[in-house]
Parts: sequence; structure tokens; C-alpha cells
Amino acid sequence: MTGIDDIALNFSPASLTLLNAILAIVMFSIAIDLKPSDFDRLRRAPKPLLAGLISQFLILPVLTFGMILVTQPRPSIALGLILVAACPGGNISNFITHRAGGNAALSVSMTAFATIGAILLTPLNIALWGGLYAPTRAILQETQIDPVQIAITVSLMLILPLVLGMYLNLHRPSLTFRLRRPLQLLSMGIFIAFIVLALAANWEFFLGFAGAVAGLVILHNALALGGGWAVATLARLSPFDRRAITIETGIQNSGLGLVLIFAFFNGLGGMAVVAAFWGIWHAISGLVLASIWSRTEARK
Repeated sequence: MTGIDDIALNFSPASLTLLNAILAIVMFSIAIDLKPSDFDRLRRAPKPLLAGLISQFLILPVLTFGMILVTQPRPSIALGLILVAACPGGNISNFITHRAGGNAALSVSMTAFATIGAILLTPLNIALWGGLYAPTRAILQETQIDPVQIAITVSLMLILPLVLGMYLNLHRPSLTFRLRRPLQLLSMGIFIAFIVLALAANWEFFLGFAGAVAGLVILHNALALGGGWAVATLARLSPFDRRAITIETGIQNSGLGLVLIFAFFNGLGGMAVVAAFWGIWHAISGLVLASIWSRTEARK
């Protein structure tokens, strides 16, 4: 019987490029609801942004390491959990925060700063926490992220759509008013379609091996969401900001995680299944949470 570390998932470079393009459309659909004035409050009061980044790059890796010590999973699965925790937030978090009635401007700022910071902090966190756990230390390789590639990715799927959307909203508000609802529905539809197609392409693998990681990923995601909420609460942030930090911490850029796994860890099966299952589960948990929160308006 094929072991989990022997499988190769059907996530080609083309599919990851398509995912980036989809997320750029999602980002644009959010940006047409934002104005430069939305970011003024963050410049005057950076506390929410700092709390969010601490939650993302410090609290989540610590919680992940503690979970691994308690559950003792297979080394490749443990390293996959560490790698996912070391990744920045994915910009689907911006869409989910927007749907949840949270601070979308804070979510976008966190994603932008975290993605740029990931050039240094992602390989640092992988090396630190992976090196502290003996079973993962044996398979840990030196991880380097190409800053140029990260800059291109950030520009194409985050910064460029953000600037274009905000510019359009500022100078052509009547057009963005007409585009807003159809574009949000379209972006949501194509994102769900991508998840369904990715799952279908790897259904045999998920059927055979998802059981080995499902419980761990669900627990890990719950710890991420809970950790984000706890940090925001301890920082005495408003419910409006708390929703953004909770979601941003619980939604990881698993697409980047898969790229790193295939580029630097030879697509190690345990790691790849963790990142792929995360990519599906965090969307489900995030949308469920957004649906619950959207029923009540958050105090700013």
C-alpha cells in the first residue's frame, strides 16, 4: 500500500498560477469597497495591526508547536503543520473578513505586511520550530524564499488589485456601485469552483489519506482562530478589529505553503496533504464563521 509520503498531489504550477489569479479577482472585489480614508485610522492607531502580526507570526507558531508536542503526529505531517503556521495569511481572509462584517482595511493591511514579512519570518519560523522538534529536525531542509518572486506575487495578487479597486472606487463611485454585488458573487463563485475542482482532482488521495490529517488540521485551524481571537481580546480591541484578526490568523496562505513544499521539500506527501487539506478546510471554517458573525453588526 502506498504511504502518505509516497504520493504526489495533482497541484501543478499552472493550477497554483490560476489560484493566484482567482485570489487577485477576489482582492479586487474587496478593494472597490475601500477608500484611502479607511487606512487613516490604522496609521493613527497601529495597535490592531501590531496585535494581528504578533498573533500571526508568534502566537500561532507557539500554539502549533505545543499541539505537536501533545499529539506527536508523523514527522512529515508535523512539519507540514509547522510550515502552514509559518506562512502569512491568505487574501481569502480579506474576503471572509468583509463578509463577516469585520475590519477589511485591517485585514488587507495585515495580509500585505505579513506577506512581505514572510520573506524573512516564514523560513525563520520553519527552521526554529522544526529544528526544536527532533522528528522534524531529521527531515528539515534549509528553506529559502526568493524575494523577487514574493514581490511579484504580492504585486499581482494583492497590491495591484487593491490599488486599482480603490482608485476606481475613489474616482468612479457610480461604476463601483454597479459592479460591487455582481463582482462579489462572481469572485465567490469562481473561488468555490476552484476548491471543488482541486478536491475532485485529488479525491482518491484525500479519500485514502485525509483521515490521517483531518483531525489534526481541524484542531490546528481551531487553535489558530482561537489564538487570534484571544490576542485581539487581550489587546482590548473592538469587535470590528477582533473579527479581522481572528480570521486573518485562522486563514493561512496554503497556496504559498504548497509552492514551498514542492520547491524545497520535493512534494513530501505528509506535508502536501496537510497544506492541501488546510486550503479546503480553512475556507469552510472561515465561511461558516463569517456567516454567523454577519448576522450581527460589529461595534467599531
